[in-house]
Amino acid sequence: MELTNRSATELARDLRDGTIPARSVMEAFLDRIEAANPAINAIVSLRPRAELLAEAEAADRAVTRGPLHGLPIAVKDLVATKGLRTTYGSPLYADHVPPADDLIADRMRAAGAIFIGKTNTPEWGHGSHSFNPVHGVTRNPYDLSRSAGGSSGGAAAALAARMVPVADGSDMMGSLRNPAAFCNVYGLRPTWGLVPQDAVGDTHFATVATDGPMARNPADLLLLLRVLAGPSAKVPFNRADALPERLEPADMKGLRIGWLGDWGGAYPLEPGIAELCEDGLRTLEDLGARVEPLPPPFSAEQLWTSWTTLRAMLNAGSKKALYDDPEKRALLKPETRWEVEQGAGLSAAAVYAASEIRSRWFARAAKLFRQYDALVLPSAQVWPFPVEWRWPEAINGRKMDTYHRWMEVVVPVSLIGLPSLAVPAGFGAAGLPMGMQIFGPQGSDARLLAIGAAWHRATDWPNRRPPPLPS
Repeated sequence: MELTNRSATELARDLRDGTIPARSVMEAFLDRIEAANPAINAIVSLRPRAELLAEAEAADRAVTRGPLHGLPIAVKDLVATKGLRTTYGSPLYADHVPPADDLIADRMRAAGAIFIGKTNTPEWGHGSHSFNPVHGVTRNPYDLSRSAGGSSGGAAAALAARMVPVADGSDMMGSLRNPAAFCNVYGLRPTWGLVPQDAVGDTHFATVATDGPMARNPADLLLLLRVLAGPSAKVPFNRADALPERLEPADMKGLRIGWLGDWGGAYPLEPGIAELCEDGLRTLEDLGARVEPLPPPFSAEQLWTSWTTLRAMLNAGSKKALYDDPEKRALLKPETRWEVEQGAGLSAAAVYAASEIRSRWFARAAKLFRQYDALVLPSAQVWPFPVEWRWPEAINGRKMDTYHRWMEVVVPVSLIGLPSLAVPAGFGAAGLPMGMQIFGPQGSDARLLAIGAAWHRATDWPNRRPPPLPS
């Protein structure tokens, strides 16, 4: 089997055992990048080939440093990487070379990963379409005229195209789940706090975004999650949930799965998405699970109000210094300026009301999880759309009133920090991928991965239908 088609878990094992040299792995992935990346533009700030091969040879001579030893990794361009250009997709940081790693980069580097470059993202991660004025747009490996999603679009596209064995992503508003669906790969948004945030800015109110792993199978998600997860003494609200060393498929017999569909019509879905997910639910039933359709468990409009209020508050705070400088403000993405302006006028009463809604939804979800082992929603409301669009402005004739409303289906998970496994669900009539999100109560990450392993064994969409790419 070609090295770039192999799983990260297999490659890591063979690198550790000395069966395959790191130089051979590096050469294979760099060759793949050379062939595929010019058309897709998933990997940016790629380091020189000679430099990377020398680093791989050094890894071959060195004692194994950790579970990622010798693996070529491209880090999301929202994560600071020491000595490696990190732009955040912003012209303000087009030439920025950080002096230190962010926490997850530090953990991956310490585990032996070789950083080959970065993966593309929207400017500041705002929007689920990976384009920016520094690096351009990332295209979908299954149709180069379509979006790869975002904000982890570069990571998802690079995985699908076999340019990296595993990748980090991040997820505030579906930034990991949406591109996984668009590119026929897996992603795990962990329980909030399992992967700590960096000790920068606010670390008490900001409880809606998290980093997490992306891969072509659930076992590789676990491999990277075990590296990323673990408490940090510098930030509050850490979790230390146990994670298995190996992933075994769950016994699905008797598991109760709740299907939330379009949330009673609140979340419009383009034709074919619900039907594809329902086909996937029948696969879960074939594995022994009991699937039940559920009515909306909470007001979608209240969730949206809470979400947009808290998101605007956080963006207004974190981007205030850039916005307050007229020269820098002019170089900010219009959607980023909008976020700051939405948050600047918020009252304390509005923020409290938003958090109170969030608290009530958390309590209602906890009650649901006493009845169901997991709940399911589509991962996205639209199929991969043309790369020329900034975002889908309407779904089935319903106008989207913000740049991110077309991704509202991810809000119930993000708002209360639930773990969510994005799984590939197959392809639509136009040959484009789609996925669904399987989510559970806080701390159920290991169970969701085991459910994903059972799903993968029954479907294996990433290997069953890889993208048509140059060899």
